[in-house]
Amino acid sequence: MIRKILFVALLAFILCAFGADNKLNGNWEYSGGIYNGKPEAPSKDYKLLRQYDDAHYTALFIEKDAEPITYEKGDYILKQDTCLETQTFSAQPSKLLSITLRYRYRLKNDTLTLNGVLPNGTVVQEYWKRIK
Repeated sequence: MIRKILFVALLAFILCAFGADNKLNGNWEYSGGIYNGKPEAPSKDYKLLRQYDDAHYTALFIEKDAEPITYEKGDYILKQDTCLETQTFSAQPSKLLSITLRYRYRLKNDTLTLNGVLPNGTVVQEYWKRIK
């Protein structure tokens, strides 16, 4: 009985210390989305990739036989089912620079789903597949 209690306490500590902050770590490729109710497939001409570490993300535009272009960087925080992202760099003029966006996120198998409303009112639901 004491072993079970110690195991559960240790497991809870590990999940609190390492669990939530590392869920998004890695590389994610855009696999489509729904914008204001209209489905959008990923482009066949290029790929969009997001790289997450413990507190930051980098968004890349990748064309075949070309160097990846960083088009956005930012910070993020996970709180329960919410992902708060703040853009800190944009390769193009952006109205979202330094604005924190709130997304409801869900991880299922190798798919990250982000749901939210952009400041311009656009309702988004994006799908990102984990890649290695």
